[in-house]
Amino acid sequence: MKQYIPNALTLLNLLCGCIAVIFAVDANFIWASFLVFIGIFFDFFDGFAARKLNVQSELGLQLDSLADVVTSGLVPGIVMYKLLELSDLEMFQQIGVFQQWTETLAWAGIKIAILPLFGLSITLASAYRLAKFNIDTEQQSFFKGLPTPANALLIISLPLILKFQDNDAINEIILNKWFLIGITIFSCWILTSNVKLFALKFKTYGFKTNATRYIFIILCLVLLIVLQFAAIPLIILLYIGMSVLDNMTSK
Repeated sequence: MKQYIPNALTLLNLLCGCIAVIFAVDANFIWASFLVFIGIFFDFFDGFAARKLNVQSELGLQLDSLADVVTSGLVPGIVMYKLLELSDLEMFQQIGVFQQWTETLAWAGIKIAILPLFGLSITLASAYRLAKFNIDTEQQSFFKGLPTPANALLIISLPLILKFQDNDAINEIILNKWFLIGITIFSCWILTSNVKLFALKFKTYGFKTNATRYIFIILCLVLLIVLQFAAIPLIILLYIGMSVLDNMTSK
């Protein structure tokens, strides 16, 4: 019976992702983000449960990645699509070479904006990253490239900052198309890169062997308390920066 527990948690992750897709398509970012948070919670504990119950399996590995494609891949891709759709088109209308990007495609009675489709490249990069992870035997104590749940948090934090921080200067930056395109490109690159990032897996709990992890967790808590949702993008950058620094010092 215990061998079914991790897979049940993975399926709950997938269910959360499926419902989040519905909300994201409707531009209901709050509920979409909430369900992604819950899905990532299940994603963390399915692996934890599999290790503790000693029921790790190839089926569980593949199922976990399939669930992540939806919750941490498709949902952030749709969120970025909707953010690009919401952002102002004036700058593109002033530049002739991008004029066609402001138009829409009419297909089967549905109008689809062309430029926002670029946001779905996050979904493609996430799927590629997960497939790459599944066949890589090295990523046991570290990750190559940013894990898809972390990237999903980065993307869904943007509409949450718009909603709850409500700062005019920050809002103007987030709803700037160049900023959103830049975030999308960065997201796709860091997902599929070979940059080594430390994993938050503790084999022992001693400070000496886990100094980077403990410092990172403490800084995350401080940033979240002070900056709330605006802390999430900074935490992702901190994670990448500390990983690079850790790699340099270990060499």
